[in-house]
Amino acid sequence: MGDEAVVVRRREDGATELRVNGVFVMDDVETSSERLLAEHVLDDGAREVLVGGLGLGYTARALLDGGATRVVVAELHPEVVRAVADGAGAGPFDDDRLSVVVGDVADVVTAQPPAGLDAICLDVDNGPDFLVHPANAALYETPMIERCARALRDDGVLAIWSMADSAPLRTALAGRFEHVEAAAVPVRLQGRDERYWVLSGRRPRR
Repeated sequence: MGDEAVVVRRREDGATELRVNGVFVMDDVETSSERLLAEHVLDDGAREVLVGGLGLGYTARALLDGGATRVVVAELHPEVVRAVADGAGAGPFDDDRLSVVVGDVADVVTAQPPAGLDAICLDVDNGPDFLVHPANAALYETPMIERCARALRDDGVLAIWSMADSAPLRTALAGRFEHVEAAAVPVRLQGRDERYWVLSGRRPRR
């Protein structure tokens, strides 16, 4: 997945927009669901968190503002990291609690010590049914869910951003977590009322 055209640009309306291969990923007009992803795990007391997908930095910013003590972000595209470092979106960041790894989130999760994290937030693609990268389907399937569960502490939470609810993803989460939730997030997009989703599993099954 190293040949994608990744563009972070300022639109005529003044908004900053992220596109990959010509597909809209996000902008900084509506960031409530990205921030809610962070709040979802902070409400459970999470302080050491791994985030899959930097985006425009709003999840990482909300985690730091909410009191997280260590935030590791895995971002595949160095162009996105550079843009946020230059001030796009919620950037720039100047915080010793944050580290950004340029690489595949699956590899970064695997490299974590067992039961070493309070939470993992995945916002890598648009969810299992609206993929920008077909290869990212594996992020929503049982083997990846199991990797995440192993990296979490006993009361840990895996929270996943999605454009839509997903019964197969909820089933995969239920196989490895004691409590599964699908929360709708009302958003306003280009004059329309829409919903995004945060699907989560709490308390890994050992």
